[in-house]
Parts: sequence; C-alpha cells; structure tokens
Amino acid sequence: MKRLVIGVLAHVDSGKTTLSEALLFRAGVLRKLGRVDHRDAFLDTDALERARGITIFAKQAAFVLPADDHGPETSVTLLDTPGHVDFSAEAERTLQVLDYAILVISGTDGVQAHTLTLWRLLARYHVPTLIFINKMDLPGADRAVRLRELRGRFGDGCVDFGPDVDKGTFHEALAMASEPLMEEILAGGTPETADIVTAIARRQVFPCFFGAALRLEGIDPLLDALRTLTRQREAMEEFGARVFKISTDENTRLTWLKVTGGVLKVKDMLQSRPDAPKPFCEKADQLRVYSGTKYRLISQAEPGDVVAVTGLTMTYPGQGLGAQPDAELPVLEPVLNYKVELPVGTDPHTVLKALRTLEDEDPMLRVVWNDALGEIHLQLMGEVQLEVLQSLLQSRFGLEVAFGEGGILYKETITAPVEGVGHYEPLRHYAEVHLLLEPGPRGSGLQFAAACRPDTLDGNWQRLVLTHLAERTHPGVLTGAPLTDVKITLTAGKAHLKHTEGGDFRQATYRAVRQGLRTAARAGRVQLLEPWYSVRLELPADCLGRAMTDLQRLGGEMDAPQQEAEGTAVLCGTAPVAALRGYAREVAAYTRGAGRLICTPQGYAPCHNPEEVIAAAGYDPDADIDNPADSVFCSHGAGVLVKWDEVPARAHVSSGLGRNAPDANTGEEEDAESGSARRRADAYRGTLAQDKELLAIFERTYGPVRRRTDNPNARRSADLDARRAMGHPRTPAPTPPAGPEYLLVDGYNVIFGWPELHRLADADLDAARRKLQDVLCNYAGYRRCKVIVVFDAYRVRGGAGSVEKYHNIHVVYTREAETADMYIEKTTHELGRKHRVRVVSSDGTEQIIILGNGGLRVSAAAFEKEVRAVEAEIREFVAGQDPAR
Repeated sequence: MKRLVIGVLAHVDSGKTTLSEALLFRAGVLRKLGRVDHRDAFLDTDALERARGITIFAKQAAFVLPADDHGPETSVTLLDTPGHVDFSAEAERTLQVLDYAILVISGTDGVQAHTLTLWRLLARYHVPTLIFINKMDLPGADRAVRLRELRGRFGDGCVDFGPDVDKGTFHEALAMASEPLMEEILAGGTPETADIVTAIARRQVFPCFFGAALRLEGIDPLLDALRTLTRQREAMEEFGARVFKISTDENTRLTWLKVTGGVLKVKDMLQSRPDAPKPFCEKADQLRVYSGTKYRLISQAEPGDVVAVTGLTMTYPGQGLGAQPDAELPVLEPVLNYKVELPVGTDPHTVLKALRTLEDEDPMLRVVWNDALGEIHLQLMGEVQLEVLQSLLQSRFGLEVAFGEGGILYKETITAPVEGVGHYEPLRHYAEVHLLLEPGPRGSGLQFAAACRPDTLDGNWQRLVLTHLAERTHPGVLTGAPLTDVKITLTAGKAHLKHTEGGDFRQATYRAVRQGLRTAARAGRVQLLEPWYSVRLELPADCLGRAMTDLQRLGGEMDAPQQEAEGTAVLCGTAPVAALRGYAREVAAYTRGAGRLICTPQGYAPCHNPEEVIAAAGYDPDADIDNPADSVFCSHGAGVLVKWDEVPARAHVSSGLGRNAPDANTGEEEDAESGSARRRADAYRGTLAQDKELLAIFERTYGPVRRRTDNPNARRSADLDARRAMGHPRTPAPTPPAGPEYLLVDGYNVIFGWPELHRLADADLDAARRKLQDVLCNYAGYRRCKVIVVFDAYRVRGGAGSVEKYHNIHVVYTREAETADMYIEKTTHELGRKHRVRVVSSDGTEQIIILGNGGLRVSAAAFEKEVRAVEAEIREFVAGQDPAR
C-alpha cells in the first residue's frame, strides 16, 4: 500500500475547506457534504472556527483510494491548513511533513498575495504541488485566463491535466516544463506515466485541475491524480520521525508527528537527538490516528503514517526524533508586540501558566515575562490571532484579559565581523571564552559553530559553550531587541583543571557575546531591523496618485503601477509594518470602500527610522544589569570587575584573530602581507596535532627523525665545550628552508576523496582530472605556491611518463611500473632539502614516509576545506574590487 501525506493550502476564502469536504465525500468517508457557511464542515471542529467561518488549526482526515488499473491502493492522510495570514505559521509547520500539496486558487480572484507566500514556502520545503482552481462555476471565472496567470506567476510547469484537454496541447505543455519529457516527446512517443510522476516529484511539472468543489465538479480527476501521479517517499531504515504540531485534547497533551523511517510501536521509548537543547527520553503511551474529532488507536505506525502520540511532555514543533534531524527555522515570524492587561486581583502567574500552555501549542505565540515590571508581553502575527487568543483564554482557562496597544517587534544584527571576549574569574571559579561574531544572511537567525583547537579548550567545554549560546535569546545593545542573522563561532577558550564549573562558562559566554556587541556598536557596526510587509493595493485608478504618495511618505518601495481591469489599478511593493498600521482604514475611507490593502509578511529589513526608534526605546546597555558586557578577573585573591573595552587587553589566551588589542575593530583592515601570513599559518595549524601522532608511529618503526634544521655535524654538549675551549669557532646552525613552497598532490587520491569529483569521475574521469587541475590553478595563483599534481600511470604498458605545464601548475603522469606514491616520495626527498613541502594524500603509509622525508602532509578532506576557504576569499576579493559595489 502506498502511504501519502497531502496538505491542502490556500489564500483565505478560496474554498480550501470545501475542497477537503468534497475529497472526503467522494472517497466515501463522509455520507453528507458539510459546508463552511452552514457551520457543519467535517474538519472545522473548533467552536471558534465555526463561529468565524475560517480554519484556525490544522486538522487531519484519512481515507483510502482503492487500487485500479492505473495505480495501487493508496492510503491518504489529508491535512487541512489555515488560510488566514495570521495563522500562516500553522500552515508552514505542516509543510515539513508533506509528501504532496494541493494549492487551491479561486477561479474568480486568481493568485492573491498570500498565495504567493504559500508558493514560496512550498518551494523552500521542496513539496511537489498539484493546483486546483476552484469556484469555476461563478461568473468571471475564465479557465484560459487563470491558466495564463498561473504560468506567468509560477512558471511553465503549470500544465492543465483536465480530462478534456487536447492531447497535442498537453504534450506541448509537458515538453515546455521538463527537458527529459521534451526529449521523450520529440522522439515521437507519448511520455511514460513514470516519467511524468518523476517530473512532478522534482517540482518541474505542476498538474492543474479546474472545478467547483461545492458542486463536486473536478473532484474525481483530482482523486485519480493522487493515486496515479504520486509516489511514496523512500523511508530510512532506522527509526525517525518529525514533530509538526502540539495540541491538547481533553487535558491530554498530543504530539503530532510523521514517521519517516523504521517502525514506532506503542510503549516505545522516544528520545530526542543528542544535540537537542533539552534532551529527553519518554514513552509513547498511545498512538492515535485522527479523522476529524474522532480517532482510533493503533499498535504501530509505519513510514508515511501521521499519528498523535500521548505521553510526551518535552517535544516541540519542528523537532526531529531518532535519525530525523530538526526542521529548518521557520520563515514566518511574529511582528507585533502586545501588553497583557489583567483585571484587578488577577494573579499574573496564573495567566502566565495558561499562556505558556498555548505557547507550547503555537510556536508563533511568544510569551515574554518582564520580572522587573511584573508584566506579560505577547509577540503575535496579527490582530485576528490576538482575538482568537483572547477567546481561548476565556473558554479553556476561564480568564478574562485585555490587551494594550500593540508595538512593533524590532531586532538587531551586526554589519561586520567582530570578536567578543568574556572572562569570569571570581574566587575559585574560572572560564574564558573568545567568540567571532559575523553577519549572516538575512533571515538566517542565529547560527553557532566551533573552530577551537582541542588542545586549547577540551571538547566537552566547547560543547557546553555552544549549548549556552543556543539556550537563550541574546539582547542587542541599541534597544535591547533580540539579536538575529549572526553566526557565532567559538575560536578560543580556557578552563581551570580544578576551579572551572559549568556555570562559569555560561557567564563567560554571555559576557563574550555582549562584549562583542558593545565593541561593534562603538564602531557603528550594529544595525536595527524591523518587519516589512509585501503590499498589494487594489483601488480605483483615480485614487492611484494618493496611494503612491502615501506609500512613499510611509517609507515604502513601489513597483510600477499596473492596470488590471477597466478603472482599477494595482500597486505592489514593500513597506514597514510600523508605517502600515491603520492604513487599511484610510484606504477604505479615501476609496469609499472600493479599495483593498493586502499585506503579507516579507521578513526583516533595515529600519527606516532607527534614530527615532532608538530614542523612544531609551535603552541603556550599561544599566542592563541582567546582561553585563564587563568581565570578572581575579586580583589579589578577589574578583575585580573590568570594563568591557579593557577586557581584550587582559585576556589570558589569544583567539588567533588579531583582534585582542584594546583598539581593535575600529575599521582598520590588516595589511595584505600580515593577512597572507595569517592565512598560511592557518593552513598548517589544522594538521600539526595529527602529524605528532604519525611522527610517533614513524619513530617507533624506523627510529628518531633527524630534523633538517638540526646541525648534522653537531656533537654532544661535552664535545662542543671542549672544541670551544681549544679555540674552535662554533658551527653555525643551518638556515631553515627558503624559497617557494611546494605542494604535491596525489591526483586520483583527491578525486576519489572529494564527493563532487568522485561523482564526476564516475561519469567522466577525464572531466574530473580537468576540474581538479582548474581548482589547483586558482589555489596556486592565490597562495603563490608551486603545485605539482601527480596521476598514476603505472599500469600503462610502455608508458614513459610525462610532465606537462597546465597554466601555472605542473601535471605529472608517472611511467610504467611507477606509482604516484613512489614519485611523490622521491620528489619530497629531493625538494625537502631546500624548500618547504606539503603533500596532499589520504594514504596512511605514504603519510608516514612523507614525515620521514621532512614533508608536511595534508589529508584530502582537510585540503578540500582549505580550497573552499581560498575560493571564498577570492570571491570576497573580487567583490571588493568591483567598482559597481
């Protein structure tokens, strides 16, 4: 049996829930077709949903499509998602577990603002999509117009799969959507169904169906497509599952998850991944399969099944269990902030506990408790979500609350790299942390990494620092807003063998982040961000001038206006959320109700009025005693507080970033010569620890290695003293190797050690060789070293060997009966007398011999990372030289 999880998504009022009802009715699950306007829809089970006529919570239903001549028996789990933009986070979480999606579009309204947001999310999560154009029975619904619009908005992959479509037109549309299908059609044949299924799964083809769900028109072709044009995703062998929703049913906490591998049985112990913020191991008490409000208990769930599990108390949406990794961070984020106003005599902690329960169910609800003021603040997506939250508090918890005037949720980021240093050393405590803070891509959130050598800071302490970085929201230093879009890398640290405890590194880590932000702010490298909307304004043409003036006054950016229908204009662009609050009422006023403002969250961008916002916030980072930037050092047996700008000069270890001077990070760049020297040092540093281990193996086997920097004619110290007493001059030590650095590369070892080149070699070995040579040319030109790449030719009969010059590198093909290892060993021995030599090879025996010849070895994997770093530096250099930037 084929198992599929299919989600239904749409802009609000497109008929999404009606389509879900029609699918369930035609599949035999429902005996009566429910309607949203009659408040008896099968999947709108909540009283709030029926009262408002919109979907607020994602719901599940299950049905089976019997096998026929065209497809196997198919078990479908249907997930109906909210369509209102305020609850789009619920829809985004559901996308993480979908095999396919049905995107519903109104035949009269066409592609709307939120439809485009859903389309971008479907592309981000790589969900194959079928499109159902609904309400085709209403006046103004034109099939040709809608199909032309879909292709203009979503691309040529939108193909009409209706049963009455001309065969030639159908094949032509398929050929335009997929090159493999084009080749198959041009060959004179009809494309195989399996090839069409593959194109749909790769998001090259998007089948389009037209109909009217309320009249059950077009439903059967859509059900047939779910059976014949889909395939189940390949499952993992070991157990894995993805959590996508948390809810409560009769005071029972439910964890909704999709099994992606293995089998989940009742009473199995479920545990989080080892890198989870809060690891746990809990028992799955029940496995429930819901269909509407009813459910049935099952004993085990297989890959592709969606179940609600009881007994789990520490799960969260987006979490991966078993072998399944956590989901990506969501794109949609709350943008508004409201203060909770409590009735007189109400205990705030009682309300806080209820809100924490709702926050657990909806991650887009952020509850913030201000302990100093005793206030509760909520971060939300919009005003409709606020009204629903107010109703939930009253119905579920019996709490009557109100909300104060909402504010904008700002964020902060940095615009250039900076080092942060934190030191915590009161009496009998010790920890020091060095962090590199770098600006990340917009919308990336906070990312954490470690580039600290284990001989500097033990791996256990490094993992603890990364845990402390991820366990909290780090406030900025402009307004105290959350920090975002920053990559934080642990570069160095120090612990004490006796006095260091886990809490010490927490203090040092927090202070290091804060000290780096204060340093960046002093150099003007901290930026305030605010949420922006993607705006679509539909209004009478005679009001266009007023609208353009308003958006420009509000700080928005506009595209050229478009004429949609006679007398109607459309204005699209972006604008700050703060500026658009209440503007919808203005639009309705000056257009006399004929205008419509559609706002879709676009994400965060630089604030349009940062000076005003910062002044209004009145935030003083020195007065924020909960987030200190200063460090604590020990002096004369007591802890001494050191101001943040003096900390780098008193640090006990160096991060190697060259930013420990008190006046570092003020905008001056290191000169090219020192930067080049640092990069060369970094290239060798990563292999020294491994070389020590290999050197020990070599010396146990062949005896001690005599370094080339040693004097080969030196005697013991007693003999030297005697020679000096007799008047003999002291023999000078030879100078270290000079001249250019040589890099010897075992070509085939690298090709089959790099995944990218390995895949290329499987198809064309010559192409892989050329690719490696091109990479080495760039590397040699940037690092200014002499590169010799050696390819094995010892099996070539009669081969005399050859040495060719390819641009700025030398390419060697060994002669018959000579391996690349033999050639590299001989060359290393000859060059190592006068030059510094590095050898790229992952062959263990060869590495030991190279050490004996005085060379320094680099594994293929380590060299790949080094090459990628060089390529990144080249791109930065080229971008910096571009006069247009």
